[in-house]
Amino acid sequence: MSRVGISGDLVNHLFNIPESFEKLMFPSQEHESNESKGVLSIPVDILDTPKEYIFYMDVPGLSKSDIQVMVEDENTLVIRSGGKRKREEGEEEGCKYLRLERRAPKKLLRKFRLPENANVSAITAKCENGVLTVVVEKLPPPPKSKTVEVTIS
Repeated sequence: MSRVGISGDLVNHLFNIPESFEKLMFPSQEHESNESKGVLSIPVDILDTPKEYIFYMDVPGLSKSDIQVMVEDENTLVIRSGGKRKREEGEEEGCKYLRLERRAPKKLLRKFRLPENANVSAITAKCENGVLTVVVEKLPPPPKSKTVEVTIS
């Protein structure tokens, strides 16, 4: 029976959970643009109601001052954050984290092309309890054309 030796580097690699998860969840990609390098795409739920579009995004640990919501190129909704989630510091001297699994990326970015009926001048956003809600009102539908029958004399 042969024994296989396990190096210290392999053991460190196998048990370094936070670093392994970060590489798995946020893999680097060579084809990224400069703007999106090191940026995480925010997962989103979009609700289409009769009067508005509502975007829901989880942004735990970020405050409203860390998040920017804007419209670019007349119809592209851009949501970004350069903010960084704050860690709770130990209350007593000598305290340190034993495990850091709740890593937040340094930057978040998401872009949405809005439909033609979106009123880009009527967008509101609020951030409560770690959820960013962006509401984009819809423009009223164009008036239906009237058909007028003209009698021929």
